Amino acid sequence: MNFFKLMRFDLHIHSRYSKDSNLHPKVILNTAKLRGLDGIAVTDHNTIKGGVEASKIAENIEVIVGAEIKTNKGEIIGYFLNEEIKSRSFWEVIDEMRSQGAMISIPHPFDFFRINRLRFNEEMLKAVDAIEVINSRCVFDKFNRKALELAEKYGLRKTAGSDAHSVDEIGASGVVADSINDIIEGRISFFGGRTSAMDLIFTRIKKNK
Repeated sequence: MNFFKLMRFDLHIHSRYSKDSNLHPKVILNTAKLRGLDGIAVTDHNTIKGGVEASKIAENIEVIVGAEIKTNKGEIIGYFLNEEIKSRSFWEVIDEMRSQGAMISIPHPFDFFRINRLRFNEEMLKAVDAIEVINSRCVFDKFNRKALELAEKYGLRKTAGSDAHSVDEIGASGVVADSINDIIEGRISFFGGRTSAMDLIFTRIKKNK
């Protein structure tokens, strides 16, 4: 346990290895430190490349290697990955993540603007560890409120992050904990809120290129 300083982590950031972001891992790390973050999770779409690269060059900041995988049922995030996830079938992805000892979270579960959000049922909720209860790119606060209610109803752990695709978004939200282990165990609090409309527009433009 860290007795000197609570640590701030943004648990949802995309690098240049996601087609809708152009952020170099070095830029992510430098910006995160400038904004007072002690750790980040790089969760690129369908790859761990960004997280792996960031972890190799990180200095004085913790990096969690993750990926936001688009399954046949929708997106889930795996944290603490060390190998690429090859399947795109929901249950097979769960098995692959479990084989790596991953922590599994459902991002933005109630944001109906996200066509790739997970269409979950109770059985699927029992297969994951956590719900993302703050996503800064959710346009309406009610999406995050409903996610928090879902996590509490099913006794799931909670994650939070900016879902940054541009430099201005990094650190917009996240979790506060004594250590990475406390994140895994669910002993966290939250910070932050929504990002600007311009950041959302930027991502739309990138996706359509």
